[in-house]
Amino acid sequence: MAKLLAVCVGKAEHIEGYSPLTGINKRAVSGTVPIGPQGIAEDAILDRQHHGGSDQAIYIYFQGDYDWWAREGVASTPGLFGENLVIDGPISANTAIGDRYHIGDCLLEVTYHRTPCMTFAAKMNDKFWVKRFHRANRPGAYCRVLTPGTIEAGMDITVTPYAGERVTVSELMSFDTSKDLPLDFMRRAVTTPIREKTRFKYETRLADLF
Repeated sequence: MAKLLAVCVGKAEHIEGYSPLTGINKRAVSGTVPIGPQGIAEDAILDRQHHGGSDQAIYIYFQGDYDWWAREGVASTPGLFGENLVIDGPISANTAIGDRYHIGDCLLEVTYHRTPCMTFAAKMNDKFWVKRFHRANRPGAYCRVLTPGTIEAGMDITVTPYAGERVTVSELMSFDTSKDLPLDFMRRAVTTPIREKTRFKYETRLADLF
């Protein structure tokens, strides 16, 4: 059993010294929050090329990973990394594509990992943040919404591990900068409910090789 520690929502804002509008500034909210197929309706998603959509409707970060960052000198508050939900229980290293989180009447399924970007670096006020986040390999997880519902901080979460190939979000992130992905890894990944954009990329590469 895991626990939902915080539900975080952002609005379109500027980061100091960074010109594009962004929804990365998430803040914890109280009370019940509805989750639909595209995520939290009131949550601002401005860069839809890289964020949002049905396969990345909800971004989760894990308290255990935040605890690690605290030991590295990064003091966390809910929403610091732009996540919608903070969960206590799992961590990135043991969270696999296809794992499911049942929160109240809402059901989420892990689809991919977070990839750091310059907006994230600007939020953290650290020009080296992208590399630092990659090195830590604690990306958190994007989820699709299988069953919409209403959630609230403090709820218990039932975690159902994916029964097929275990491809963790940390393993996925470790190949972010690899030009030549291992064939076995791609074959394993396409058997999971990974986000469709990545499935298409892997299936295309595999088809080109054979």
